Amino acid sequence: MIKNDVKNISIKKAAFINAAANYSCVILQLGFSAVLARILLPEDYGVIGVMTVFTTFFSVLANMGIGTAVIQNKELSDYDVSNIFTFNLYVAVGLSIIFAIFSVPLSKFYGNSVYIPIGCLLSVSLFFSTMNMVPNALLMKEKKFVRIGLRMITTTVVSSGIAIVLAKLGLKYYALAAQSIIQVMVNFIWNYSSTRIKLRIKCDFGSVKKIFSSYQFAFNVFNYFARNADNLLVAKFMGDTQLGYYDKAYKLALYPEQNLTHVITPVIHPILSEYQDDKAYIYENYMKIVKILSLLGLFVGAYMYFASYEIICMMFGEHWAAAIPCLAMLSLSVWAQVVNSSSGAIFQSLGNTKNLFITGVLSSSTTLIGIVLGIVFGDISTVARNAMISYNINFMISYFMLIKMTFGFSFLKFLKSFIPDVCIAVMVCIAGFLTRYATIDATNIVGITINAVIKLAIMGGVYVIGLILFRQYKYFIEIIHIKKYRK
Repeated sequence: MIKNDVKNISIKKAAFINAAANYSCVILQLGFSAVLARILLPEDYGVIGVMTVFTTFFSVLANMGIGTAVIQNKELSDYDVSNIFTFNLYVAVGLSIIFAIFSVPLSKFYGNSVYIPIGCLLSVSLFFSTMNMVPNALLMKEKKFVRIGLRMITTTVVSSGIAIVLAKLGLKYYALAAQSIIQVMVNFIWNYSSTRIKLRIKCDFGSVKKIFSSYQFAFNVFNYFARNADNLLVAKFMGDTQLGYYDKAYKLALYPEQNLTHVITPVIHPILSEYQDDKAYIYENYMKIVKILSLLGLFVGAYMYFASYEIICMMFGEHWAAAIPCLAMLSLSVWAQVVNSSSGAIFQSLGNTKNLFITGVLSSSTTLIGIVLGIVFGDISTVARNAMISYNINFMISYFMLIKMTFGFSFLKFLKSFIPDVCIAVMVCIAGFLTRYATIDATNIVGITINAVIKLAIMGGVYVIGLILFRQYKYFIEIIHIKKYRK
């Protein structure tokens, strides 16, 4: 069991708390997203999709690995935290002003003047997002997972509710911009009121140097480009409407990663970082997490592939049909993304940000090549297919670097542990092919929903049989009964 000055907590308990909050948010977000998609047009989402890419990039510049380092460094004093927070204020003000100015050349590059007012609005979002880094990291470090969970639910409801009202009033992409601003602003106010970090007039940069990691910062930059190159290039060469379709499919494909992996990964780093010198202990416990993510990811990815039509139509309506091929392609990378997105926290827990950086460079290069080839030789479906291939290649790159080069264990043995998972995946995919004989021809929402349920029932039944046949259910039982971590 891990002890800190506030509370003893295990990964199991932390993950349970995080899961309750995450899945509550998922249900809420899906509901709000379905409502907004029926009010707004694809081009509205395309405009915000472009701007979100750049606000995210500026957030990466602002972060510099500070949030991760605050969690990792156990020797920071209140004085150090106060100086780091003050430094963040200077960075937040500077980057927000630069971003607002940057929206002018951006509007010329994409040939759309609307990016200027949207950029000025989202500079406010960038300010609060940057200011929130240190308070949020402190709450994670102190394992305040209940408070963080309540905050997630509250900000989702408040920001999405206001966005729907504004969208109904005809404010289009401004409604989505307001949603982003309100969410990060409420996050910051809540987190700051919980931590009460002191601001200083002058910043002692010696405190900042204690937590700055050039490798972590470089990884964040490269990882950003790997995750957003498709949006940037689709918007430039195919237009906002095509980006709107692609972005919707991409975000749906990310739901499993965000809401399976991110239930566990936010709690992995602050807890396992206590054991950064005990590689065998971290590996043993991490592999239990990997197996759970793998078994869940393979089913979700297979279901999303075979039910991509039903998912898009139920969520957004038939006028979003152009997103269906993209979702089908991207769903084939769900398994790799679900498992792979947990690897970064382990590099950090081991304190090896150099290998994390190398992984980011290799993965970013693979993704960029795939996206460029898709833009040059195809349409958004081709881009989605190439992105899918890149994400699966990146899985191999990341885990070779983690297992072989960082842990020093056998990569082949690691891969062999997934043989039962592959067998179950084949069974589920065969069931998916056979569901075409059990579903009905339907174009209305009732019939489409019935088909989605039929596919879920058949594929889910075969999945459970596979878990039993290959005795993989033991990992779910094990995670339920896992003992709290030792001191």
